[in-house]
Amino acid sequence: MEHTYQYAWIIPFVPLPVPVLIGVGLFLFPTATKNLRRMWAFQSVLLLSIVMILSIDLFIQQLNSSSIYQCIWSWIINNDFSLEFGYLIDPLTSIMSILITTVGILVLIYSDNYMFHDQGYLRFFAYMSLFSTSMLGLVTSSNLIQIYIFWELVGMCSYLLIGFWFTRPIAANACQKAFVTNRVGDFGLLLGILGFYWIIGSFEFRDLFEIFKNLISNNEVNVLFVILCAVLLFAGAVAKSAQFPLHVWLPDAMEGPTPISALIHAATMVAAGIFLVARLFPLFIVIPYIMNFISLIGIITVFLGATLALAQKDIKRGLAYSTMSQLGYMMLALGMGSYRTALFHLITHAYSKALLFLGSGSVIHSMETVVGYSPDKSQNMVLMGGLTKHVPITKTAFLLGTLSLCGIPPLACFWSKDEILNDSWLYSPIFAIIAWSTAGLTAFYMFRIYLLTFEGHFNVHFQNYSGKKSTPFYSISLWGKGGLKTINKGLPLLSLLRINSNESASFFSKKTYQIDENVRKITRPFITIPYFGNNNTYSYPYESDNTMLFSLLVLVLFTLFVGSIGIPFNQEERDLDILSKSLTPSINLLHQNSKNYMDWYEFVKDASFSVSIASFGIFIALFLYKPVYSSLQNLDLINFFVKKIGSKRILWNKIINIIYDWSYNRGYIDAFYTTSLTGGVRGLAELTHFFDRRIIDGITNGVGVISFFVGEGIKYVGGGRISFYLFFYLSFVSIFLLIFYFFYILI
Repeated sequence: MEHTYQYAWIIPFVPLPVPVLIGVGLFLFPTATKNLRRMWAFQSVLLLSIVMILSIDLFIQQLNSSSIYQCIWSWIINNDFSLEFGYLIDPLTSIMSILITTVGILVLIYSDNYMFHDQGYLRFFAYMSLFSTSMLGLVTSSNLIQIYIFWELVGMCSYLLIGFWFTRPIAANACQKAFVTNRVGDFGLLLGILGFYWIIGSFEFRDLFEIFKNLISNNEVNVLFVILCAVLLFAGAVAKSAQFPLHVWLPDAMEGPTPISALIHAATMVAAGIFLVARLFPLFIVIPYIMNFISLIGIITVFLGATLALAQKDIKRGLAYSTMSQLGYMMLALGMGSYRTALFHLITHAYSKALLFLGSGSVIHSMETVVGYSPDKSQNMVLMGGLTKHVPITKTAFLLGTLSLCGIPPLACFWSKDEILNDSWLYSPIFAIIAWSTAGLTAFYMFRIYLLTFEGHFNVHFQNYSGKKSTPFYSISLWGKGGLKTINKGLPLLSLLRINSNESASFFSKKTYQIDENVRKITRPFITIPYFGNNNTYSYPYESDNTMLFSLLVLVLFTLFVGSIGIPFNQEERDLDILSKSLTPSINLLHQNSKNYMDWYEFVKDASFSVSIASFGIFIALFLYKPVYSSLQNLDLINFFVKKIGSKRILWNKIINIIYDWSYNRGYIDAFYTTSLTGGVRGLAELTHFFDRRIIDGITNGVGVISFFVGEGIKYVGGGRISFYLFFYLSFVSIFLLIFYFFYILI
């Protein structure tokens, strides 16, 4: 065992040869490197598999011995200052390494086919391997300085991957937005690290926790300063894990390739903020104000992310807001002190959300082959529908991921989310109400995404009942801006469920940006479809290739069974529970709000309540969207509902419009930042530029110009006579004295 721990330092560096060799190969042997590009994908998967095997071995040893291994090398020693580098192997490190490597391997296998036709194939795998190195280095770090170094490397890789298709202006802007937003949190993290070093005198975690606990117990430290430093540390987690108010970068980050969204923005990078709070949990838990602040940020993010996901038409953007909301659940659990539950949900959510993102990538991959579907349209759920019979395996996988995220047993997220919801009642009834209501919203918007994407008929243009050409009525969003404000008298509710054909395109830029030749160009046989009397030529979507489906099916297995690692029904099973052994802080400062065990009656009672709320959200989604899939003649349910709401229809329309505007406009938070921060900074820059050019430079240039003209004038006055010079000198001195005396009298 000791022998294995001694070589654990190689974990972060195993994937590193891939980007190095790709860079050297492209520089020295570009043609050969490009011709053998599939070899680099194999090497990326192989090296990450080695890390996965080593991580699993360390994890098993952690379960058997519950030991902690730390190895440190001195780097800089100068008087009282000492900076050390090393690695820390504890249960948290082991479980995070397994999570990173398992999801990373599946994403790399998936990407081999997804990115095959992209000219940036080699660059993509170089970035991915560099990201794996950075993330593994982050979770094995033994001190705050080392964490900060890898923290910045993770941010750099995220910037490169979000802007992978940098020739698209929207992608270039997205990576810049992510970079700038994260710099705000990273600056706070740096100040917090320096603040705690000033208090404690060490960057090492063990020293940090033990010394700080003693200082707090003996009241030997300024509480306000400690709270400020803790808030600054937490700011780094807020930015990286897309918590309010630094969440604005995550939806725009979906402009990167879909495998990037699955790995970085669902399972690993956004989990870095949760990992940081979990790593510093013994530090935060002795400061009650910080714990309350963490839980407050978490519950705000939970509700905000769910409401902003309601009106999204881009499938990846909707999943991004879902990720934001679920990360809020994890942060809420950490703020409540439910350390085990938060990391349990981190694991279950990572696999389920990776499945959903890769499923959406399979859908996008298939939609890009349809005639007339540009890269932006292939992500628009409004332009989808009826994909069940064309991509049945993807549909089944996506449905299981959706059910898991909704909290339907026995899928993975049910077990972890249910614990968070139950713990919230013990912490705060207000927080509990928000958390439980958000669980219903999650079920609603997730099934909205599923229904719009896979149910109904494949979306082709046809002549509708009015004789006008429009998008089909059965695969469009509830949140159409035209339908909510102009009600058709003959079909009142049906008009609420329709939007104009031009409205769906207004969400995206009308200009289609070219990505050089990076966009896949796959041709399939066209099929003539006689539909409503019109004979037009269309191409159907098709199921993804086996390598992509392999990753989906493996993630399905994780989604089905990974929740079983944290199902304790009695004290004996709690003692044997994998999570209880592996996800316990090194220092005994953990206070769980929940009971040590749960009996069958309590479990069924709590589970039935949470499942009922999720089922209600699913029912509402089915009720609002399922009638749209029926034929135009079957309007009994629609007309019945219209008669029931009667005169309250206009009030309901106003309420729905308010919800739609709030969600569609991202809660107006981006607009506020654009106006106040971006506009304010730009205005300040322009004012500074004016002051510098007109005032500072103006005074300097003005003195030079005046001196020039005065000199030019005086040189014609001089005649070489001393008496004449003395006369002028005394005259100007007299005038100056008179002016000075005049101002002296006035003052």
